[in-house]
Amino acid sequence: MTDGFTPFVRRPIRLLNRLGSLLEERGVTVDLSAETLRRRAVKATGLPWSADRQTDLALDALCRSIIEDAQLSTFGALVIRARMHGILTTRLRVAALLERYPDIATLPIEPPIVIAGLQRSGTTMLHRLIAADPDMRAVGSWEVVHLLPRKREKSGRPTVRIAQTKAAELALRYLNPQFFAIHAVEADGPEEDVLLQEYSLLSQVPEAMLHVPSYAEWLSKQDMHGSYAYLKVLLQILQWQDPRRRWVLKTPAHLEHLDTLLDVFPDALIVQTHRDPLRTTASFSSMLAHGHSVFSEHVDAREVARHWLTRNADMVNRALDVREQRPEVFLDVRYEDLVDDPMAQVERIYAAVGFELTEEVRARMEEHRKGHAQHSHGVHRYSSEEFGLSEGEVNDAYARYRAAFAL
Repeated sequence: MTDGFTPFVRRPIRLLNRLGSLLEERGVTVDLSAETLRRRAVKATGLPWSADRQTDLALDALCRSIIEDAQLSTFGALVIRARMHGILTTRLRVAALLERYPDIATLPIEPPIVIAGLQRSGTTMLHRLIAADPDMRAVGSWEVVHLLPRKREKSGRPTVRIAQTKAAELALRYLNPQFFAIHAVEADGPEEDVLLQEYSLLSQVPEAMLHVPSYAEWLSKQDMHGSYAYLKVLLQILQWQDPRRRWVLKTPAHLEHLDTLLDVFPDALIVQTHRDPLRTTASFSSMLAHGHSVFSEHVDAREVARHWLTRNADMVNRALDVREQRPEVFLDVRYEDLVDDPMAQVERIYAAVGFELTEEVRARMEEHRKGHAQHSHGVHRYSSEEFGLSEGEVNDAYARYRAAFAL
């Protein structure tokens, strides 16, 4: 671990990892090869393997990078294997569902509200506030993990799926309470749709969780239309289960591919949140480093911070390029304005899409605010010194972005 960064690891997990290291010396490892994961998914579902060429290449590239680069602990390898198994079995079941109900793929998706800003700039607060409107459709945290209805599940009664996700939430609280203080994961709350894009195997998610540089390099050269097209399919499946008036999507990762997003979701409203990167960089670096520590005992927190400083600066610069071509689809929200008067910012967004912010909806949002006070899951403690980034480096990386918005 890097000097200054101290992750929280439960004693049973440390013991499991030690045991795993002893077994590894004897040649016993967790098999994370792409071919093994394919076979396991086919066996578990009884369905034939189904994937386009890009998806197969993505699986190969990701598994190879996990094995060669990620330095997973035994616990991390077991969790990643289960996660990959869930992704692949869900993909196969999605293909079977669409074959049985082809009309799902024809369901219209109204131009969504897409919240896209740098991490720690108020995106989560704004997303969850709008999602408190019962007419708005956000991706639920439980839906990300359990996308498809269970056998014999009654329509509109996903009780078991929500309960399973709440159990996983409790496990995460136990494993890494520091991460929960940084970014609270709520089983029945809205979640980032980049986690749906993970099912395409073309997303930032592995790069945010693990040290997978060769996969990240491979991904940077890919056409991301496949990822966004699959996101649309999954939204249609969720809409088929629970239709609402309009989707509100959210993830900082969209900043990198707004041009592609607008190809797949024409006329979407892009709500870009803004905050001085000097106020957010160390916090986000801490979140990522703590996340990496769940899966590996070899976390270079400074390397993680520098990697994502470069990545995030590139993301906002690419968003600026899109703004120059499509300025009419953007609405800007400053973090300070959001904190001072969140309802005024919501009203601006609703006006932009032609929605009325009724008193009933306003009351629901206010109730949500009262129940989700800042630091309700603990205080996030960190310092920029832990990550070795100077003020000058951060300002230089974000120079174009800071100039564009006077940050």
